[in-house]
Amino acid sequence: MVLVVMLGLVAWAGVFRRYLPYLIATSALLVSILLINTFLYPGATDRIFVLGPLAATGTGLVAALQAALRVLAFATSVALFALTTRTDELVDDLERRGLGRRPAFILTTAIGTVPRLAERAREIVEAQRSRGLNTEGGFRARVRGVLPVAAPLVLSALTEVEHRAMALEARAFTAPGRRTILRAYPDSRAQRVLRWGLVLLTIVLLVSAFSGALSSLP
Repeated sequence: MVLVVMLGLVAWAGVFRRYLPYLIATSALLVSILLINTFLYPGATDRIFVLGPLAATGTGLVAALQAALRVLAFATSVALFALTTRTDELVDDLERRGLGRRPAFILTTAIGTVPRLAERAREIVEAQRSRGLNTEGGFRARVRGVLPVAAPLVLSALTEVEHRAMALEARAFTAPGRRTILRAYPDSRAQRVLRWGLVLLTIVLLVSAFSGALSSLP
């Protein structure tokens, strides 16, 4: 159900082409989940077919499909959020609703860390290649190219932390009182009702899941 809703929202938002790289990145994990659970599910005896020393079981296949669908639904929801929501707008709106400046800064940094590191690593690799470093080829060549790329990446990340701390201090980040948020984002009544409905539905599902788990205990 969640996966169907997420795919419908991906199509409605018009980001299906941009969503495909996320799907391709998740495919390796999905294939491993299907293979491992189908052929190596513990305690399963209902064999479907035998492939050498391994036997595919119906119980393992069902468990594999369930796990794969959960992972795919989670990955799709994360991809949809990343493709349709700007980090600065999200943090501004959360801060306008009462989120403190420190949690807002931590959230912004956490969301943007991986893309910034990936972009910086690409720039360092290109710079090192222009200096004659061989980062492609066999396993040994790749191992030799790790340190010349990793060391500048770590040092630049530490330097950025220092520069960011100085910039925050210069902008009175630790000053008392709430900041004035200049941008206000539209929030209709229907959106508020849907948002609180989803919150209540999440609470009901969590309570139901924990109640079912507790009732199954001896």
